[in-house]
Parts: sequence; C-alpha cells; structure tokens
Amino acid sequence: MFAAERRQLILEMVRANGAVSLRELARVVQTSEVTVRRDVRALEAEGLLDRRHGGAVLPGGFTRESGFPQKSHLATAEKTAIADLAANFVEEGEAIVVGAGTTTQELARRLARIPGLTVVTNSLLVAQALAHANRVEVVMTGGTLRGSNYALVGSGAEQSLHGLRVSRAFLSGSGLTAERGLSTSNMLSASVDRALVQAAAEVVVLADHTKLGSDTMFQTVPTDVITRLVTDEPPPHDDRAATELQALADQGVQIAVAGTGASGNAGGHGSAGGDTAQARQQRRDVPLPGPRRGQVHGGQPLRSAAVMGGEQTPGGDRARVADLRRR
Repeated sequence: MFAAERRQLILEMVRANGAVSLRELARVVQTSEVTVRRDVRALEAEGLLDRRHGGAVLPGGFTRESGFPQKSHLATAEKTAIADLAANFVEEGEAIVVGAGTTTQELARRLARIPGLTVVTNSLLVAQALAHANRVEVVMTGGTLRGSNYALVGSGAEQSLHGLRVSRAFLSGSGLTAERGLSTSNMLSASVDRALVQAAAEVVVLADHTKLGSDTMFQTVPTDVITRLVTDEPPPHDDRAATELQALADQGVQIAVAGTGASGNAGGHGSAGGDTAQARQQRRDVPLPGPRRGQVHGGQPLRSAAVMGGEQTPGGDRARVADLRRR
C-alpha cells in the first residue's frame, strides 16, 4: 500500500469512529505502529487529525463524511431532475466516463435507454445500473474498493485510465465553488476523478443546489476545466447558491438548470454541444435567481435559455434548461 493510500485509510477510520488506537490502525493498514505513528504525525501537521496518547482523534471543526445510505436520501427530487436533464446531453454511440456518486447513479439509470454507448466507470453502482442494458457496453476500472461509496480507487484505478480518450466525463462531488471548482472530502476519490477528467474532451458536473458554495478538502476539477454544470434551481432565499451560479457563469461555465418537475423526462436525448431542436424551438429568457440577477462583468445582461422538451411527458412535466452564457 502506498503512503498516500495508507494515510487516506487512516483518515477514513478516524472519521468513521471519532478515535482509533495506533494498534488498531496498524492492524488494518497492515504495517508497524512505528510507521502508523509517522503517518499520524504527518496528517496532524496537515491539520487533518489530532494525535492523542496511543491513538488519533478527529480535529476540531471537521465532521465525518456521510456514507452512501445517508447521501442517497438527500435531495432525491433534485438529483432525479438533474439526471433527467443530463441524459439529454448524451448522444447515441458515444464513449463517456461516469464517476461515482448518487447523482451519477441516477444518470446511469437513464443512460441504459441510449443505444450504442460505451460507459467507462469506477463506480459499482453505475455499473449495476447499466448491467442489463443490452445496447450499452460497460468498462470498469481496476482499483481497490472503497466501501463507503462503492467506488474503485487507488493506483490501480488511475493506471487503468491511462491512454483513454472519450467525448465527455460526468462527475459529481461534495462541493462546488467558482473559486476552486469541484471538490471532495476524500483524497483517493479526488485522485481518480482527476484521472477521469484527463480522459475526457469535455467535463460535465452534476451538482444539486445544496453543494453550490460548499468547499471541501480535495480539489477534483478546477473551474476553468468544467464545460457544463447541470443543477437544479436554488430556492428563492438561497442567495449563496444563486451568487455561486452567477460567478460560475461569469467564468464561462455553461449552466443547465432543471426544475424538480422534470422527473421522468429522460426519454429523449439531444446534442451535447448545445440545446436540442425542441429546446431551440422554445428559447426564452429565464432570469437567474438571486440578488445579482441579470448581471455579468461589465454590466451586460445575463441571457439564459430555454425550455427543454416541446412534448409533454406522460406526467405532463417539462424539463427546463438554462444555458447561461455571456453575450
């Protein structure tokens, strides 16, 4: 086990339990207490944990990372709407990469309907969602299983992505800001996500409004590398999310906003390079929510478009898309 992997595992154990003895850490990572003590000292120097006599504890101010069962019950309507909309940016016959996460798992369920796809992923949940899709080829990375999110991580996963080239990557994360881009609280997951990004010509980030303005430890995708953000519309009182959306648009990120009424509208799929034909037929201005509505640098108005889906779904819902660009 590499030092970085060993230290990440130590961090995960401390976050999961609050406090862990050096003896237990050494047993799990299969090394000596002397080596573990050195790792704990290095992690303490980075402010990631605190040493105590015979063990390590969580530092003040850091919270435990939520596991998959907790994440899967957060913002479910928003994640469904985002996945519905993101599927419209995938075309038949494409080769794409899909990272780990509950939102990307929702996207994978919709990708099963698009014929001729090749999907490369490090997520067991994404692979499971596509397992019975007869017209979709699934390619899994190697790596070590990280049980908290059912993802393959580590040097094996990263090495399996070397030399790969696909049209676009679909990624999620723990936080998204205009200043740092997409970030996550896990070092090994961040490293694999960066390798996924390197394999793609375009990067599409899936993030609900609760992640906008949140910044976590490890950067995965800088803002200037993000091609498009697919998100849901922030509540009227959420100034932080609205301001972050504006700042991301100012930096050239194309922003697609899905209404939570969009659920179930993933039946069609359009051009990933822009709006679908149906969307172009119904283009209109949609104001950006928040106190800085309608302004970008230089005082020019922020234009947004359009309503996705000229046809009603069985439930009568429509998916709304807003591509926010500078004029």
